[in-house]
Amino acid sequence: MSPTNQAGRLTPELRTTGFYFTLFMANGAAVIALPLWLNAMGISPGEIGVINAVPMLLMLLVNIVVGRIADRAKDWRSVIVIGSLVAGVIPVGLFFVNEFWGILLVWTLAALPNSAVNPVVDAATMRMTRRRGTDYGTIRAWGTVGYMVINASTGFAIAAFGTAAFVPIFVALSLLRASTALGLPQFRSPEPQATLAGSVPVAGKARELLKPWFVLPIFGFAMVFGTHFILNAFAALLWMEQGIPEWVIGPLVALGAFAEASMMFAWKHFSTRFSARHLILLAALVAAARWVAMAFSPPIWLLIPLQLTHAVTFSLGFLASVHFITNWTSEDIAAEAQSYFVVLQQSMSVVALIGFGWLVGLMGPHAYLVAALFALAGGGCVWLSLRMMAPKAQAA
Repeated sequence: MSPTNQAGRLTPELRTTGFYFTLFMANGAAVIALPLWLNAMGISPGEIGVINAVPMLLMLLVNIVVGRIADRAKDWRSVIVIGSLVAGVIPVGLFFVNEFWGILLVWTLAALPNSAVNPVVDAATMRMTRRRGTDYGTIRAWGTVGYMVINASTGFAIAAFGTAAFVPIFVALSLLRASTALGLPQFRSPEPQATLAGSVPVAGKARELLKPWFVLPIFGFAMVFGTHFILNAFAALLWMEQGIPEWVIGPLVALGAFAEASMMFAWKHFSTRFSARHLILLAALVAAARWVAMAFSPPIWLLIPLQLTHAVTFSLGFLASVHFITNWTSEDIAAEAQSYFVVLQQSMSVVALIGFGWLVGLMGPHAYLVAALFALAGGGCVWLSLRMMAPKAQAA
């Protein structure tokens, strides 16, 4: 009997799905309401930028360390639960701060454990589903669904109750995530698991992650990933300057999230037919075409299919990258390898945000052409890797 069809109990997949459903909810509320709340608290735009940037910069130092600790634990679950509990309790401090330094401290302390847990969850879930013959993409998709639900409901809540509603909402969602973490299953296999790479040696030590053919694909997608942060930060502003009505911008953003979730549900149909690196390369090429089109201020009718390409440019590339890392690493460094991937994503996101912010002032929407070149360079990294190490079955 399939693990997901066993009756009478909550399977590991269902318990993990429940956690993923809550995993990004607090972030979904923050995207909508954090800037509004900070502005209402008298925080300047420059200080708002600092509050958002400091956790991201510190995460570059924290993520790999936490991944290493998780790999050395008896099971990845313990680190996920502890991190979620810490990230659930600390936001309560937001009720007691009302100036820049206090908010910066509490927000940073709350963001760090939450961010550090995410790659550990991805690594643990991928290993568990592969061992049990189930689908990681379907489980991960529910994280995006939860994010979308909170995006919409937070907007309504702020409209009805004002910005003061943000902190209670954020704290409640953080505690909800912590409580669902307690229901997570044990993830680690009792016996060493073979990778899809077959007889090809896989990385079992952290230093082996630095081989060029292994680094290039995940660095390449990190470059593509960074261009999506540009979309999050500047698309709404550029669309408004283009004359797109405000009531259209929200649905356009939601359409991208819908496409993202749809691809995750359909992931298993791609993962068994194509090598991971070829899928990452496809994501890079489609992203380059997407940003070229965005550079010329397309009308609404064209923005709709462009937003739907988010299924390929983000979801397909991300899932293929996680798949690639899992195929070529052992369980001994599973969480550390995924954390390494997240650090590359965050690094490229910071570079893209800083650079694109400057370019928008000089070039307006034509700055997307630079994002297209960034994505093409990422695709070039993947192509080089394929030249160095050919795919083995579906392992590469």
